[in-house]
Order: sequence, then C-alpha cells, then structure tokens
Amino acid sequence: MPVNLTANAIAAIDGGDVNAKPLVQVLDIKLIGSSQERYRFLLSDAVATQHAMLATQLNDRVKTGRVRRGSVIQLIEYIGSTVQKRKTDWKLINMHCSCRIIVILNMETIILDCDVIGNPRVLEIDSLPEKPLSSGPRPSINNNVAGAQNLSRISYNNVKTSSSINLGGSMQSFRPTVQPSYQPPPNYKNHGAIMRNEAPARIIPIAALNPYQGRWAIKARVTAKGDLRRYNNARGDGKVFSFDLLDSDGGEIRVTCFNAVVDRFYDTIEVGKVYVISKGSLKPAQKNFNHLKNEWEIFLETTSSVDLCPDEDTSIPRQQFSFRPISEIANAESNSILDIIGVVVTVNPSVPIMRKNGMETQRRILNLKDQSGLTVELTLWGDFCNREGQQLHDMVEAGIFPILAVKAGKVNDFSGKSIGTISATQLFINPDSAEADSLRNWFDRGGKDTASHSITKDAILGGMKNETRKCLTQIKDEGLGRSDKPDWIAVKATVSFIKTDSFCYTACPLMIGDRQCNKKVTKSGNSAWLCDRCNQEFEECDYRYLLQVQIQDYSGMTWVTAFQEAGEEILGCSAKELYVWKNEMQDDLKFLEVIQNCLFREFFFKLKIKEEIYGDEQKLKITVVKADKLNYSEESRFLFDSITKSHMATY
Repeated sequence: MPVNLTANAIAAIDGGDVNAKPLVQVLDIKLIGSSQERYRFLLSDAVATQHAMLATQLNDRVKTGRVRRGSVIQLIEYIGSTVQKRKTDWKLINMHCSCRIIVILNMETIILDCDVIGNPRVLEIDSLPEKPLSSGPRPSINNNVAGAQNLSRISYNNVKTSSSINLGGSMQSFRPTVQPSYQPPPNYKNHGAIMRNEAPARIIPIAALNPYQGRWAIKARVTAKGDLRRYNNARGDGKVFSFDLLDSDGGEIRVTCFNAVVDRFYDTIEVGKVYVISKGSLKPAQKNFNHLKNEWEIFLETTSSVDLCPDEDTSIPRQQFSFRPISEIANAESNSILDIIGVVVTVNPSVPIMRKNGMETQRRILNLKDQSGLTVELTLWGDFCNREGQQLHDMVEAGIFPILAVKAGKVNDFSGKSIGTISATQLFINPDSAEADSLRNWFDRGGKDTASHSITKDAILGGMKNETRKCLTQIKDEGLGRSDKPDWIAVKATVSFIKTDSFCYTACPLMIGDRQCNKKVTKSGNSAWLCDRCNQEFEECDYRYLLQVQIQDYSGMTWVTAFQEAGEEILGCSAKELYVWKNEMQDDLKFLEVIQNCLFREFFFKLKIKEEIYGDEQKLKITVVKADKLNYSEESRFLFDSITKSHMATY
C-alpha cells in the first residue's frame, strides 16, 4: 500500500507549526546520553530530514519495538527548538552555531516497517565564512571534504533503501597546503548592535522542557515550598530553597534558588498560586533530594522571570497524588518517597526528641488504615506534630476518624515498614477527592470494624496475623523462647499490676540518622548529662519507659517488659510526663490516677519471647512489642470465625 508522508512537514515544524500532526518516517534511531537514556531520531518527510529528540516518557516505544528504523509515525505533540552547539566538524574554526531539532512529546506508530519513502536528503550544514581568518595560507580541508563525501553515502542500518541519500550539493576540492599555526578567532566587539529576539517565549508543557531549548516559559501552580536552609561548604556560606510546580498537563518539576536569587524570590513564591516562569537553566535532578518524576530541575538565576498570574487557572489542579495502598508499602524500597491515604485510627502523644546537632524537635506517631485490611505507622516530625498532629489527635479523641492524605512520605524499614514525614511532605485532612470519598464510605459501612494488622510492628512477628495467638500458660508448656531464635506470639490479656518504683530510665536524646540514640545516660561532674556512645554532653535528657507489667488471662499470669512505644500505648502518656508528675511536681494523685486507669483493662498484646543469659543464669525475657486496646467488635468476629472453623472441622 503506498504511503504519502506529509509534504514539507520538516520545513513547517522549523517555521513554528505545532498543530499539523504530520506523518513522517524514522530513518535512524540512536541512543545517546550517559546519565539519562535519551533517543535521537532522524525524521524524513520524503524530501528533507531533521533530527528529533524523543521525550523520556516515550522511551518504552523504542525498547519494546513499537517504533523502529523505517517506521512511519504521526507526531501528535511536538515542538521545534533551536540548539546552540560548538561547531568543530570542519576543524577550521571553533565557534558557536545553531541547528534545529524537533522534540517529540507524543506520537503514534502508523506503519511499523516500511521502505524508505521518497528521496530524502540531509539538510545542508551551516556554511563556513567565505573569508579566511588570517592573511596566511588557507588551511587544507581535503580530509573534511572526504568526510563530507562519505557522509553523502550514509546507509541506515536495517532500512530497505531504494535510492541513495546525499548532501545534494557539489564539493569543491583544494590543493594540499601546509597547516598554519593556530590563530585566535577574530574579535567581534564594537562591531555594532546585535538584534535580539525580545518577543515573549511561548508557554510549553513542563514535560517538554529539555536542555536543548534556548528560550522557554512554563505556566504552573506552586504545590509545595521548602524551608529556607543555610549551608556551609568549601566555597563559603550560602542559602537555598526550592519549590515544586504542577501544570495543566500533570507535569511536575522542582525549582531551586541559591543565595541572591533566594532574596529575590523567597517572599514572592506562595503555595497555591500560579506563575509564569522563564529564563531559568535546566540541570539533571538530584534524586537524593528530589522525589518528583522528572529527570530535570530548574535553577533560577538573577535574570530569571517569575510572574504571578492574577486570574485563577482552573485547568491546573491544586495538587496531584499517586496513592499507594498500604499493602504495597510492605514491599516498597526503604527511603523511597510515595503518597498514601488512609483513615486515622490512633494518634499517640507528641514527645520531644533531641537531634544530634543539639536542637530539640517533636515526634508524634499515628496509625493509618485502608481497604487492604492493613495499618501502617506514620511518624510526624517537627511542626507537623503541633499543627496537623494536634488536630488529628483532638478529632480521634472526640470519636471522629478523619481521612489523611500524605504527599511525599518517606518509607522506613525499622521495625517493619513505616512512613515518616520529611521537609517536602504535605498532609491533607479530609481532602476533597474521589479516593477520600471511597475510603470514607468503606470505613463507615463496616471497614471500621474489620480485622487488620500493622505492617510496621507485625513485620517483626514474621507477618503473624491476629488469629495466630496463644494463651499465657502455653509459653511454659510449649517451651517458647528456648530455641536459637525468639518466638513471637499474640495474647489477649488484662493488666493486673505495674511496678511504679522504677518505671523509666534517663536516655540520650540525640539523633543518629533517623533514629534516636536512646542509650542510658548519667550525670557528669558539671550537672550535665553524658552519653558514652555519642561522647557528648547536654543539659536535658530524655525519659523512656522500662515498665515491669504483670498481665493475666483465663489460663494464668506472667511478667512482661514494656519499652517506650508499648509503655505509651498502655499508660496513654509519655514517660517524661509521668516522670515530671511524680518527681518534679510531686503530684501523687495525678500519678496514681494514670496507673490505676490502665489496671484491669484488656489489651491485645504482641510479645517477643527469648531466653537470655544474665550473669551465669538463664532467664526467659518476655517483651511487649505492641499493646492495642481491645476492639470488642473485632474480637467478637474473631471468636465467631474460630467457632465456625471448629464446628466445620468436626464434620
């Protein structure tokens, strides 16, 4: 079947046309780039040819063979761009020249394999200066002419050709001459004014940004703005901040400003506003700090332009999410950045944490639940604890279980998988979205009472589910904890007694990476606290639970040890608060009220059991990994299922 390519398509695109959606043929495909994979095409309209760059989101078209040498394609979205490069092909001069290139944003393959159509010719290379650079003998370019003649005999691999491709121009030969000594390029200063194109740059999608463009502008909404940070390195002191952009096509990119540029734009940029931004430079995104799905990052300069759009553009969404269910987080890579949404079912108190740099911050842990039947811990750091964290705490205490959307949470793999906030994280309480509505309907119509387990703590239990449990007498009867590896069990039991003479210890508050040191500290001679591990002194220490708790069920009783998180779950307050009430405020009534409120209350305990050697004696150590308040609806459902299974097993 004869195929007609769009006539004069190359010339039309070079002239600025972006709406014709022409049919062109791919004569060659080449993989370029070292850090980022990019594909360069040689396109033909049957008469002329032009190089094109394929947008990276279309790389799979080449990798999966959906476009290849000889394919006829239709350009759906594309732009023509001018590229500045150094011209060294002819080895006569070293100067800047420009060439045109097509950036393909979207395309469709019309015919996968086809012979070369027409008689396409390579576009002529920019002509050289007619006058020599010096009065000396003209340098020889015979070798270059031979190279150009070889270029005219280009043969494209794996393409069935019916005619040769040539430069379409005659070549003039020169006599060999002696190569002259190097002459510097001429000085063009003060040769008159140079006309510049001062017309405003055309607005393009964020997805179309690439380093081959000279002039561009984007229109986008600020979805996040980072804090102003100061740094010190070998170059001296500096400051930096960044913000994220989202356009109407769903493209996202980060913008970064340094030093003097910070002073110009930091107070100008507002989250939620729409701006037109131009005259910035594109550099590869630093994926260690940039979670957006874009290989480039914009760096603003003193000449950059950031103009506020006074009218609201409803075509640009306020925010863009890519939610992952909690069931997928269990297999997510540590330190990866993702979005999640869930119902807030529990919120722990906020506790102070001392970072290794001596600065104090806050930490608050809450639990999210979704339709996958799983829960995950979300750790709030810093200002999140007192803003959204306190609001969520008050809502849950009032019996309201809000929907929380987390944008850019960081995956941690300590004690199973959990999520933590970072500087780029955003929290949205009861967002207006289809995902939030679906989650609310599920929760209100029975999801609240469905059985679930946490991927955070349960991961230590080897994925043990709620129905895998034992009674307390089975610990001794079955010899649990006496093998090389610890045993993990779940029990429903009641708190019958708590030792109050020593319920906590003084701990190091410094942060080692993402974790608190927590090593026991002692008073030094100058009344400061000293940590042997960190080898540092500080004015205030942290207090962490070391509770000795007696629990009992229908079969018997035993002693267990509850550390910080489990102690907070049992007593409902932090160890520091309880220490202050007893030892500093000497409020015995408040202290006893906290203790008595948790006595004879049922919990669902998850225990770690391991025999350890203390001195020369072996002792069985039972540690509380998690203590959940008993959900009677969930417990009733479990008992009913157990009765049903037992009844069916008798038949």
